[in-house]
Amino acid sequence: MKTEIVDVSPTRKELKIAIEAAEVRAEYDRISDRYAKQAVVPGFRKGHAPRSVVRTRFKNEIRSEVVQQLVPQAIHDAITQNDLDVIGEPDIHLDNDAGLEKLGDQPLTLHAHVEVMPEVTLGQYKGLEAVRRVRPVTDEHIEELVEHLRESSASLQPVEDRGAELGDTVTIDIQGRYIAPPEDEDINVEDVDVVLGGDGIVPEFNDHLAGTREGEVKTFTVKYPEDFSSKGLAGKEIEYTATIMAVRRQELPELDDEWVKSLGEEEIATLEALRARVRENLTEQSKHESEQGVRSSVMDKLIAAHEFEVPEVLVEQQTNRMVESMVRDMMRRGMDPRNQELNWDGLRGMVRDRAVNDLRGSFLLERIADAEGIDATDDEIETELASIAEGTRQPVEQVRAALTKQGGERSIADRLRHRKTLDLIVANATVSEAEWSDEPELDEAPEETGASETEATNEGETPHS
Repeated sequence: MKTEIVDVSPTRKELKIAIEAAEVRAEYDRISDRYAKQAVVPGFRKGHAPRSVVRTRFKNEIRSEVVQQLVPQAIHDAITQNDLDVIGEPDIHLDNDAGLEKLGDQPLTLHAHVEVMPEVTLGQYKGLEAVRRVRPVTDEHIEELVEHLRESSASLQPVEDRGAELGDTVTIDIQGRYIAPPEDEDINVEDVDVVLGGDGIVPEFNDHLAGTREGEVKTFTVKYPEDFSSKGLAGKEIEYTATIMAVRRQELPELDDEWVKSLGEEEIATLEALRARVRENLTEQSKHESEQGVRSSVMDKLIAAHEFEVPEVLVEQQTNRMVESMVRDMMRRGMDPRNQELNWDGLRGMVRDRAVNDLRGSFLLERIADAEGIDATDDEIETELASIAEGTRQPVEQVRAALTKQGGERSIADRLRHRKTLDLIVANATVSEAEWSDEPELDEAPEETGASETEATNEGETPHS
């Protein structure tokens, strides 16, 4: 067998293979003789038909078996002899029709494209520069969170002595008829809560629902602008009929110790204690965010310092996994991934870019872990299993069984190995301290995720907002 390797790219190789005529002939004879011993051919006793007759009668079957026997083995041998770290299945093409028509008279030639793992040459991974910025915890932030807790404790009380006012929640059953352009199906939605004057409420809903009482019916028209946030409503004119089912006002609890006690935290019994706990939590969160920012920055610098091609088959697999995760997340939040307004091509392109960077980072961490002799110990794996079990509220053995079935313990070991490797890189980085800024750095693009893009695409889906 003769083999030639063509470098199509750093991660894609072409194998040009010629299987010698003598090898083809030997396999052709072996398979033909087996057919001759087993075949039933009219005019001959079983097992006594001449080889030439059998080859004519079972031409396609014999040729197919010869190819199935010789080609995979030839590709395997070529990969082994050239020490290629192949990913996925080879893309195989037979080249010479004559070699197939007259098996054994001439070599059988073929070529196969294979993808291989990239060769990662380590450059600098120690002494990378990063900036640590810690978000300050202010009294304003604390009061905002306390007020948010207070609002979450608020109750909605029926309004009976007046009409609806700004800030009230008006619950309506609403029917909508498209005026321009006309649509086949009208809008028909029950129990829609409209907070008068709330963010995103179109002015017509505020104007026509203000002053209403339970049981009233209001009919009004809304002409949506061409750039309205919901593409399904943009540029359309709709006549709405709203039946007022309820008018309620928000009642906030008094900001005092009694309200704090109602939250059910035994160790927090006063308003000052609540503020202290909020400050403590915000401070811890701020420190965690700053450390994650350093790790993310160091990882970005590491990837930027090592340019190499990533195998396309792995990019596709990673992209598919990330898109599937995005779809599951959308469904958990009650969003329909089949929504035609979603730009899936654009989302997939964004996700694909992230997949390439994720894979580059993974390859680099693996390579550095090898260079530094970093691995995950059995005790560390057990600790991680216990942490997963606690987070998912499952017994450790149940988690272990599920992960083992999926090859997951190896995955946990790899994840720990990567984490320890990044710890080493961060520990050896040059990290400077800087004041917090709400503005992103010029060399830092805001993180984009499929989920955030999906949320932005779906804002404003209700007719009133």
